[in-house]
Amino acid sequence: MKEVIVKDADLQQAAMESMDAFVNVFVKAIYDAIGGEITAETMGELNADQMTLLAWDILHQEVMDGGFVQLIHNGYGSFIFKNPLAKVLRLWDMRGPSKLIYDAHTLWLKHREEIEKECSDEEFMALFEQFPDFDNLDDQFVENEEEWVDDIAHYIDDHLENFATIK
Repeated sequence: MKEVIVKDADLQQAAMESMDAFVNVFVKAIYDAIGGEITAETMGELNADQMTLLAWDILHQEVMDGGFVQLIHNGYGSFIFKNPLAKVLRLWDMRGPSKLIYDAHTLWLKHREEIEKECSDEEFMALFEQFPDFDNLDDQFVENEEEWVDDIAHYIDDHLENFATIK
């Protein structure tokens, strides 16, 4: 396992800023520990909680930026839906995002081939109109995002040793 180190001063500063900043301190530290990139090799260097946090971060960034259609089009469908993210979030007592991921997984299985195709910017923008089934899921994510980030931050805070060494 890679040692992930978070400086106590960085953690204190982030905790005063926001829950997002607090979570991002750990995300950044994990990426720093694995050389900035998730690969099959670097995934093996992380524990389940660290890997779940990186998966959450990708899900969070992609869905907040362009919804599940963007997440899938950008090639993250397999990473999010074939890994145990939803199951682990349920174990973290985060049933809301867990259910949402399972619901999105069902739609991903149905539409992934068409959404994952290479396309122009115009064709990409048209995907949002072609797959309105994702709209409600995107809305649910955005409406609950603040609460879910708060839940992630509290889980990290309650299980610091699973995420990093604080120095």
